[in-house]
Amino acid sequence: MEILYQNILEIEWRQVVMWVIGAVLIFLAIKKDMEPTLLLPMGFGAILVNLPFSGAAHVVDRLFDVGIDNGELMPLLLFIGIGAMIDFSPLLTNPKLMLFGAAAQFGIFFTLCLASFLGYDLNDAASIAIIGAADGPTSIFVAQMLKSNYLPAIMVAAYSYMALVPVVQPPIIKLCTTKKERLIRMDQKTYNVSKTTKIIFPIAVTIIVGLVAPDAVALIGFLMFGNLIRECGVLNSLSETAQKVLANLITILLGLTIASRMVADQFIQLDTLIIIGLGLFAFIFDTFGGIMLAKFMNLFMKNKINPMIGAAGISAFPMSSRVVHKMGLAEDNQNFLLMHAVGVNVSGQIASVIAGGLLLTIVKGLIA
Repeated sequence: MEILYQNILEIEWRQVVMWVIGAVLIFLAIKKDMEPTLLLPMGFGAILVNLPFSGAAHVVDRLFDVGIDNGELMPLLLFIGIGAMIDFSPLLTNPKLMLFGAAAQFGIFFTLCLASFLGYDLNDAASIAIIGAADGPTSIFVAQMLKSNYLPAIMVAAYSYMALVPVVQPPIIKLCTTKKERLIRMDQKTYNVSKTTKIIFPIAVTIIVGLVAPDAVALIGFLMFGNLIRECGVLNSLSETAQKVLANLITILLGLTIASRMVADQFIQLDTLIIIGLGLFAFIFDTFGGIMLAKFMNLFMKNKINPMIGAAGISAFPMSSRVVHKMGLAEDNQNFLLMHAVGVNVSGQIASVIAGGLLLTIVKGLIA
């Protein structure tokens, strides 16, 4: 009883706030079904590491040392699983969709300038800006490579926005489009891509990105290796393992790893709120960039593009494409945008990795 009383006296208000944050994440995971594989361990871990004299905090912290501090292992392994999930057929059938993935990185570079203007060092500004891609593994990789001082906040913001895509994107899309634009129907193509093309594509992308943005080659290489496992046709059981067992296991471990950096006295600071706000700013303008490109292209095209698919150019795969598809059906129950949105979404996955590599190259060059 005395030990219990002593522990209660040691509780700070910041710890209670982190318990509430953890409870909210658990609620979103269970009640709202928002990326439960990620948010549930993040929420529970946030509570776990903020208990007074928590012996578990040290154990969870070791996950960070092994999985992220030591070679960014977890983000790279997760990219194998993500690559194994991706079907590039919609993109290969309609290569111009890659333009939307590129346009949806606009917010990253805009936020880089804003964060620098606010006084953040260039390496921290670049690490904060990449949050806008809603790509957790790339955000962790870039922040770690640039030795950012705000890695915990960046990790939490990046993965939170990944999970909250269904909440954040719809109001932005509606604000940027008219009802008439949202009702645009697009041709339903048959995606017949040869097996040879599907095998050559991940190899070619790895080589090209390695030449253009060498600092991104680790991420793009692991992503494309996962896709090659999927498409080669001789490793079906390994492909299924990568998609399900590996991806889910690494996601759970990443959730706990991120939580290990959600310690109250380190996390509840003004800088954390500013970084989360800047990440949201980047995320909004990434979505805006993809939509605006589609609207611009429609000025010159006979067969109009539904601008909503441009919003799927962020890297949050497959959440963003699902959001666009659902919004299309809500406007017109015969308006099937999923395949077009998926093509844009996978192009955004590639583009975000390239953007991360370019940021690394630019910042390292300027600092040197």
